Amino acid sequence: MQTYNELYIGLRQQLKEHGVEACSLEARLLVAHAADKRPEELMRDLQLYSSPEVEERLAALTARRLGGEPAAYILGRWGFYGLDLRVTPDVLIPRSDTEALVETALGLLRGHGEESRILDLCAGSGCIGCALGSALPKSHVVLGEKSPAALEIAKENARETLGARGVCMELDVTEPPAGLLGSFDMIVSNPPYVARAELETLDESVREYEPRMALDGGADGLDFYRAILKHWPALLRQSGWMVFEVGETQSERVQMLLRLAGLRAVGAARDSRGVERVVYGRI
Repeated sequence: MQTYNELYIGLRQQLKEHGVEACSLEARLLVAHAADKRPEELMRDLQLYSSPEVEERLAALTARRLGGEPAAYILGRWGFYGLDLRVTPDVLIPRSDTEALVETALGLLRGHGEESRILDLCAGSGCIGCALGSALPKSHVVLGEKSPAALEIAKENARETLGARGVCMELDVTEPPAGLLGSFDMIVSNPPYVARAELETLDESVREYEPRMALDGGADGLDFYRAILKHWPALLRQSGWMVFEVGETQSERVQMLLRLAGLRAVGAARDSRGVERVVYGRI
């Protein structure tokens, strides 16, 4: 038998050799999962010996990961903005780039107070709305998602993080909103934004495992921005904000779409890699 530290170091090296950037994080999470421990418990127990059962489970998890399956789907949960969220292949995996949207949105909401009403469109796992609602403990959040399977994951995450302050609804952003939604201080969205011709060029783990409907943004990748800006600004309160995540080359084009839709104070914010990842405007 090996110690947990030996299992961790061995898996980290395997992942590194396969080009996994977050090899240390993923190795820690996968070994902890195989051992049925929390990551902090694993770090405490690194010098202890594992068991044949743990090593067998870890071997199966490792085979799945080295076969291309994302760690988040193997684990069934993934961290985002300090939250531990439920994740399945029915939703996109929350990414650190998207945390720039949360940070930007929180900054824009400072003038609206903690009791803001927020609508998260194309919510997927609900990671954005849940993060905002958790950071603003008096806010109310509506998570809107078209996919029934994804909506079930959003409901789980909303229950765990927001309780009664989070409501999940099946919403199609390409259609006008129902009248019973009310009004909002902010609408946020990380919509599908990959141009259809570029889908096959995506990394294999994204192309083969993540839901196509959450990626395909139409011929130029901008279909969902156009639809949201056509149908949904009417739900914003006076001086309410629309905040989008955008692809690496889309910032200027999406800013233009916001201006054409009549939004003011249009601007952009960068993610941790310096990419203009967030575009926003005020009604």
